[in-house]
Amino acid sequence: MPKAGGRPLRRVYLHDRQTLWRLVINPDLHFGDAYTQGRLDVDGDLVDVLETVYRGIRVGNQEHPLVSALGKWLARARPNTPAGSRTNIHHHYNLGNDFFRLWLDEDMVYTCAYFPSPALTLEQAQRAKLDYVCRKLRLQPGETVIEAGCGWGALARHMARHYGVTVRAYNLSTEQVKYARERCAEEGLERQVEYIEDDYRNITGQCDVFVSVGMLEHVGHANYPALGGIIDRCLTADGRGLIHSIGRDQPYPMNSWIEKRIFPGSYPPTLREMMDIFEPWEFSVQDVENLRLHYARTLEHWLARFDAHNDEVCERFDDAFVRAWRLYLAGSLAGFSTGWLQLFQIVFTRSGHNDIPWTRSHLYEQKA
Repeated sequence: MPKAGGRPLRRVYLHDRQTLWRLVINPDLHFGDAYTQGRLDVDGDLVDVLETVYRGIRVGNQEHPLVSALGKWLARARPNTPAGSRTNIHHHYNLGNDFFRLWLDEDMVYTCAYFPSPALTLEQAQRAKLDYVCRKLRLQPGETVIEAGCGWGALARHMARHYGVTVRAYNLSTEQVKYARERCAEEGLERQVEYIEDDYRNITGQCDVFVSVGMLEHVGHANYPALGGIIDRCLTADGRGLIHSIGRDQPYPMNSWIEKRIFPGSYPPTLREMMDIFEPWEFSVQDVENLRLHYARTLEHWLARFDAHNDEVCERFDDAFVRAWRLYLAGSLAGFSTGWLQLFQIVFTRSGHNDIPWTRSHLYEQKA
């Protein structure tokens, strides 16, 4: 990998000819497999190397049409049917709560943190994110909230404890729901928060507020109008909502190695594609924010904590697993730092709803 002056920036070592040919055929998939299996090594900082790779990627008409079509076919996501979604989610999230606890924050928040100050700790930034979402939703005591894709349940508990709302939170991961219910009982929030192990397509009842943080990536673009229909069915006449999702500037499949080995069924949409949730049901978008660099900072924390627990992860799994997850975290960090990936938060209401803030000042008035 040359830089100005012809001197190498970083070196990548291939240990056999077969690896070279596989990289020529499908670099997106086989780079990850070769690195995981130890057939490829990187001399130097892995994030720096991956940032160089991402900066060299071109999307759309800058590729030969056959190359572009082949790449998209090879990277096609696994289906997000009700059965497929459950399989996809279990593949990633049911690795065990003890594994994720090693490198996430104390509340087990597995989505982009929010850093009002870059010096914040990961714990502080994740709590800031939870409250930032609540302020964007302008939650009021006594309101009802439906959360689609609740992770380990931190946002639902935060909303109930600090804003006095009642939450029904849906999730397909058995491990996450079990943990969320245990934490909810420990914190005495069982009357306000209900965790439901089920698909978002089976959401029922009405709510004042609909929120989804980090689930849309698992829905699949073809299902966006159906998701919008579910929101339309559930949201009251003066309701409002927020969707938080990894995204892209231009449509392109998820990296095929991540889709096949780490996050099956995943797809990061563009803003235009996200509008397929809102436009068919006449929702009005009130606010859009891109927190891309906040996710890069979040991943810096995750990667550092993961590296600090390298031996424990290796004992629990094996060296190939450690290399795979280190590549996944480093690659995600490089994706956000170079702009290959984005992080969108969209706030929306019913069309014609006039009870909206005149300014954005409420977003920056943090609770004590």
